[in-house]
Amino acid sequence: MSADRLVERIRRGLVSAGVAFAFLCVLGAVGAFLVLPAAAADQPSGNPQVLRLNLDREVEPVLATYIDEGIADAASRHAALVLITMDTPGGLSDSMTDIIQHILTSPVPVAVYVWPTGARGASAGFFILLSADIAAMAPGTHTGAASPVVAIGGWELQVDETMRKKILNDALAFLRSYAQKRGRNVTLAETAVTDAKAFTDQEALDGKLIDLIASSPEDLLHQLDGRTITRFDGTKTVLELKNAEIVPFELSARQKFLARIVEPDVFFVLLLVGVLGLYTEFTHPGMVAPGVVGGICAVLALYAMHFLPVNFAGVLLILLALALFILEAKFTSHGVLAFGGIVSMMLGAMFLIRSPLTSGGVSLGVALAATLPFALITIFLMRLVLRSRTWKMTTGKEELVGEQGVTTSVLVAGQEGLIRVHGELWRAISPQGVAEGKPVRVRSVEGLKLHVEPEEAPAAENK
Repeated sequence: MSADRLVERIRRGLVSAGVAFAFLCVLGAVGAFLVLPAAAADQPSGNPQVLRLNLDREVEPVLATYIDEGIADAASRHAALVLITMDTPGGLSDSMTDIIQHILTSPVPVAVYVWPTGARGASAGFFILLSADIAAMAPGTHTGAASPVVAIGGWELQVDETMRKKILNDALAFLRSYAQKRGRNVTLAETAVTDAKAFTDQEALDGKLIDLIASSPEDLLHQLDGRTITRFDGTKTVLELKNAEIVPFELSARQKFLARIVEPDVFFVLLLVGVLGLYTEFTHPGMVAPGVVGGICAVLALYAMHFLPVNFAGVLLILLALALFILEAKFTSHGVLAFGGIVSMMLGAMFLIRSPLTSGGVSLGVALAATLPFALITIFLMRLVLRSRTWKMTTGKEELVGEQGVTTSVLVAGQEGLIRVHGELWRAISPQGVAEGKPVRVRSVEGLKLHVEPEEAPAAENK
């Protein structure tokens, strides 16, 4: 066997081994990501376990998935109780419905607890609170204000009276379908939907909307120990919570990542980075990295748009800002176009997202911090593009245009001859006769033939 073939076989073997090793590493990482958390969750304990979940932000699909997985994990642990601590302004009705369905069908009793002091269980949180086996609140908290809001493009939609009644009656029927079985005061609960009424912790307890008031999670478990509750299916259950161990159930790394993406500030930054990266790649082909980063950020922004109520006017203002920044680089406006672009992008950020889900949309600080660098980079890149159009070609046969050559034989007017350019021999044709060894200037290139003209001799100096 020749040395070259031996080296080639060794190289192929190393490549195959590397690919196999990388594949095993990926499998190991996936296994650790999926299996190890589940294995850790199955650690038995002598005391009853209470799995604690945190519903501490807007109700959205990622949070709904987290609550669903937490209830399933509590069932696999054979936990004594699922404790959901709540502090939410509300959120999406579809996510709220998904959470309520899992609470109603949970094999483990579920307690929803508005906590800590100053927290709220408003809008969708009110519906979730009343769906629990045990509804509790901490002192100094409030709940209610659950009137449904219809939003399109981030703005509240004004609907006609018939549609408004349909939406309202659907929400009321959904609330009654489980609140009555939970023993709640349905008449009072309906006022939170029809009149947007809100209740303090004591008002909710006196009105039989909740079961008790507790100062802390430990106080709540102490009050519930030995209490008999009626599940949604009518069965009786005695809560054995003496010396119960509270086990926190945290968001997974994947859920934390996805939850971060759907935040308005992060969505706005991803949108700008995506646009800027793709713009850089289109104006400067071959850089690769900006296109890759921009493409990834653009896809992540599109994912967030699937959940966030994005206002189309905000998107148009951002695109207008991009156009103004490009025009600023092309025309002399003494900064007027750049200033207009900054104002347009700031307004676009403010209008981009508006709904009860987002608690105000993109913050002013993030909008300002992202707009100014975006404007400077966009203008700088466009000026590079415009300047590059005046640069002389440095590659290919076009670089020969304007170059000086020397005839290697006599050039007869209108007939082909040979010249030397950059040390290379080229066929050339000149409209005028040129003697051998004389300089010529290349004016155009036609295939492999150059069109040249005699180089003007410098004028003699006057003496």
